[in-house]
Amino acid sequence: MRLILMGPPGAGKGTQAKIIAGRFSIPAISTGDIFRANVRDETPLGLKAKGYMDGGDYVPDDITNGMVRERIAEDDMQQGFLLDGYPRTVSQVEVLDDALQDSGNTLDAVVVLTVPEEQLVQRLLKRARDEGRGDDTEEVLRHRQDVFHEQTEPLISVYEDRGVLIRIDGIGSVEDVSARVFAELDRVAAERAS
Repeated sequence: MRLILMGPPGAGKGTQAKIIAGRFSIPAISTGDIFRANVRDETPLGLKAKGYMDGGDYVPDDITNGMVRERIAEDDMQQGFLLDGYPRTVSQVEVLDDALQDSGNTLDAVVVLTVPEEQLVQRLLKRARDEGRGDDTEEVLRHRQDVFHEQTEPLISVYEDRGVLIRIDGIGSVEDVSARVFAELDRVAAERAS
């Protein structure tokens, strides 16, 4: 399975990505984890990305695209993968399309987790308190929601037009959301097999 997992910040992408990747035995690639690791290690990329992340903005495409293109070309990605947090802009969709074409692959599905915005902000504020994320103030969290609406929501239409979009209600227990995701992905796999 070659999947993209989308949704606004706080929708549960990170949690669901691990579960989905485990079920299909594919690597889950989170740009957020890559960025945080680079910031923590104070790499040149991390230092560039930190200013954008601290303000709640997306890291520029040139930095992100290079990392993802290299990652998709690695051997462990040939049998499938799950991208969490990429693509985030229409121009990143084009880069991903090129990278997939270069590797002779196509997407099986784009899963979008949907959650009302106020519930997202409250989830993120709780996570910030629980995990000691000082950069996650309410102002920054609301800005991240705005950035998602402006830059990432247009991708939903792109993938819907291609017939690969699956919308999943992201409210409920982790297990309930996972069950909804798997029901839809099993349907996609059955359609491809027939």
